[in-house]
Amino acid sequence: MHLSEILNHLGEDRKNYFNAVSPPIIQSSNFAFDSLESFRHQVADELSNHIYTRGNNPTVEILRKKLAALEGAEDSLVLASGAAATAMALIANVKQGDHVVCVQNPYSWTKHLLMNFLPRFGITHTFVDGTATANIEAAIQPNTTFMYLESPNTMTFELQDLKACASLARQHGIVTLIDNSNCSPIFQRPIELGIDMVMHTGTKYLNGHSDVVNGVICGSHHMIRKIFETEIMTLGNIISPHDAWLVIRGLRTLELRVKRSFESALKIAAWLEGHPKTGQVLFPFLPSFPQYDLATQQMEGCGGLVTVFLKTDSIERVEAFFNRLKRFLFAVSWGGHESLIMPSAAFYNIIGRANPPYPFTMVRLYIGLEDPDWLMEDLSAGLAEL
Repeated sequence: MHLSEILNHLGEDRKNYFNAVSPPIIQSSNFAFDSLESFRHQVADELSNHIYTRGNNPTVEILRKKLAALEGAEDSLVLASGAAATAMALIANVKQGDHVVCVQNPYSWTKHLLMNFLPRFGITHTFVDGTATANIEAAIQPNTTFMYLESPNTMTFELQDLKACASLARQHGIVTLIDNSNCSPIFQRPIELGIDMVMHTGTKYLNGHSDVVNGVICGSHHMIRKIFETEIMTLGNIISPHDAWLVIRGLRTLELRVKRSFESALKIAAWLEGHPKTGQVLFPFLPSFPQYDLATQQMEGCGGLVTVFLKTDSIERVEAFFNRLKRFLFAVSWGGHESLIMPSAAFYNIIGRANPPYPFTMVRLYIGLEDPDWLMEDLSAGLAEL
């Protein structure tokens, strides 16, 4: 199906709501039935019918169809956050005594899930350098049932060879899940490469307007029903119809936004790499990136995240750099219209917390939709402080 069809028309039966161009927000918790027989028939399959919005809501269903088609999946679920999506997909596929292989340095709440939550139920894990498939293979144990991938990750952008990982997992009967938030379905489609499930922090590019928190799981009909009927219906991590409508609105411009962000980030990353006051610059589509060849093989582009190491040994100079900036917002997250900056130095010297594993000179930029030259002017002023 053509991308334009998915983003603008799929799932939108306009004749059912007055031929309105924009779908309605079905802000109802409950749905009535015409007869006892209708009630009996529909309640037997809550994933496919409209019974109670904790299960399936018509506005959310439109979004589900679009997201599944974008990832080339049979079905999808939309949840209250990306953390919820990861947790539900993982919990649905492990049991007491199982083992999970996970790439090093995943998203922080994925790490918490594996280190602090699942061990309470007898589930173990191994973090592994996923840049070499041999490392992942060496970490597999007889009780390994799940493999969590994040390619690229959102700080230093390590990749995994997705075809090789999928083949390895199939040989051992292991379920695979990847966080595809960085690339979005515009630039990477892991299911086509053999991965079982794709999740997104839909808060990022899928919504793209910094006003909705949501998560997405895409996969086979069987897997989506499995997660829905137990984890989702039991734990209730749902998205509201209004938030689903906002994500549908965001999807209209997904291709335009993601491509603009990528092109601007590539320009800024290349400029930073040549600046005398920066050290290493990490961006998957810079030829200097350690896994550049793999990036160009399995991705058509990537998100607007760029990590740069400032050339100084003074945290005071780093702080002066940040204090000079006027056009980047200090914030976590990314994927919206606005450019952001997340300094590693901000997490240093917090009482009661260990310093992060990254040096204070490390800076993660998110390049949004502004003019890249305008942003480079701001960065240039900041770098002058070094």
